[in-house]
Amino acid sequence: MTYEDALKQLGDIANERAFERHVGSDRLIQAGLDALLAEVESPSLALLAGLLRSEEPEAPALFDQVLEELGLLFRPPADPRAALWTKARWIAGRIADGSLDPAAGTFLIWADVAYDLGYPEELGDIVACASNLEDWTDSWGVPFEELQGEAVEAAKQFLAIGAPWPPPASAAEPTAP
Repeated sequence: MTYEDALKQLGDIANERAFERHVGSDRLIQAGLDALLAEVESPSLALLAGLLRSEEPEAPALFDQVLEELGLLFRPPADPRAALWTKARWIAGRIADGSLDPAAGTFLIWADVAYDLGYPEELGDIVACASNLEDWTDSWGVPFEELQGEAVEAAKQFLAIGAPWPPPASAAEPTAP
């Protein structure tokens, strides 16, 4: 693993945890070990990487300390709507760069983001791809890989949406009277 790969792995895990996805202590420790072997330097990194199984409960706090030392600690926006848009962009980025399976990623956006935002237009193509990938069968006559490619393109198009970000509330989203 390269230095850049190790930092990306740490950042991705930081985002997963910030968006309330469970990340086991074993994975935090392994990420610390990978970073240490990739010559990432942080005062607490060796402590994280060297934790024993009996010390796993210490891993989350040490992992956060490493992130703080490296300037990688991520906190989503306090506004719930903005946090959801940030989560959608992060997941779409992982789909686009190939670090997340398109079927899994589009489903996450569909289930964890689009639903809570009232299915905004900006996520329509990704939601359609998620549905197609979930419902796909051999009888469709379209290779699964083609649908995955469409999902990657939908993620890239979503990421290309310019400022302002997050988009203003669309007409499809309910507003208070």
